Amino acid sequence: MLTWKDVINFSVKGNPTPDRRVEKTDAEWKLQLTPEQYRIARQKGTERPHSGALCTIHEAGKYNCICCNTPLFDSTIKFESGTGWPSFTQPIKPNAIKYEKDTAYGMIRVEVMCNTCDAHLGHVFPDGPEPSGLRYCINSESMLLETEATHGS
Repeated sequence: MLTWKDVINFSVKGNPTPDRRVEKTDAEWKLQLTPEQYRIARQKGTERPHSGALCTIHEAGKYNCICCNTPLFDSTIKFESGTGWPSFTQPIKPNAIKYEKDTAYGMIRVEVMCNTCDAHLGHVFPDGPEPSGLRYCINSESMLLETEATHGS
């Protein structure tokens, strides 16, 4: 289980190696994504709180990267944080997420990205529920929920 100390170490000393890498040009990403998905995932945008389609969904499934379909989070670790964004306590695998120090807007935060394709997902904070104490605060536009119905099982 990842802790805040692990998150800080990754953001300072380097991230775990992803299982694979996906790299595309900006033009290729623009063809694949909607304008809003592109703004958030490729240009580090943020959706308005309580506006994302995945915010209030609690179906069983996996939350995958909208850009490369890498599994990022499982529905079993999703929780209602009251922040207006889907929130999770752990990634599906330690190397699914990339961490970078973010000093934009006069704050110090830790940005989280897909470790496979560098898509911006959101941020992680040390104020989540136990046992990890982590709150991954993620933009709905950066993810696709894969349920048994959408997976074709």
